[in-house]
Amino acid sequence: MNKRYSTIIIDDEAPARLGLLNLLKEFPETFDVIDVAQNGTEAQQKIEALNPDIIFLDIEMPCCTGFELLARLKTIPMVIFCTAYDQYSLEAFETNSIDYLVKPVKLERIEKTVQKLKNFHIKSSSDELLKVLQEITHRKEQKRMTSITVKKNDKIIFIKLDDVSYFEADSNYTSIHSAMGTFLSTETIVSLENKLPDNFLRIHRGIILNKDYIKEAQKYFNSKYIITLNDAKNSNLTSGRSYAESIKTNLGFF
Repeated sequence: MNKRYSTIIIDDEAPARLGLLNLLKEFPETFDVIDVAQNGTEAQQKIEALNPDIIFLDIEMPCCTGFELLARLKTIPMVIFCTAYDQYSLEAFETNSIDYLVKPVKLERIEKTVQKLKNFHIKSSSDELLKVLQEITHRKEQKRMTSITVKKNDKIIFIKLDDVSYFEADSNYTSIHSAMGTFLSTETIVSLENKLPDNFLRIHRGIILNKDYIKEAQKYFNSKYIITLNDAKNSNLTSGRSYAESIKTNLGFF
């Protein structure tokens, strides 16, 4: 008889939580989702109170990463990592105690996780798991976020970063300007800046652009620059004065 695992989903992005919740509903004989959490502090409280068998855990969350959360726990449940970064040490997760899912998570990938759980026999100790995590944390691999999710009406849309020309702060939200159109994200500019790969450059307190879309850049007054993008709108973006040195370094101005 297959075991049904009590499960908590932990992710700071609401669309990602909902998407994973809907996927796990396809496997009611395996996963019993008893709660969700949107940050490390909330997750710690719920894990200690509910003692789940499994947690689906995002690695990069504001204030407290998934690794930092695990280090705080007295007892670590089985962990299935879910993240938009695809260059962590995948081989370090190839054990029977934990699994690793790259966003956007697909139904067929969850099926593999279910099969892995069926073959599960020996649970690694907390010390062994923390040792693996510490090794990963100290490796100097480049993190690379590959997509971002947004919710539109009742749909969850996955936008590839390669299709994004720039991000723009919009009150408490962020507008994503992409080849698919313009979408609104609950991510802040500050949060995105800490996650995005090196081909994204912050040129203003409210703008992060994709350097691959730069068509031309010219000096403006007061240490500012006007940058034209090769997107559908031929967007003209004006930089902030405090970002002048970063722009000079990244774009080759002297």
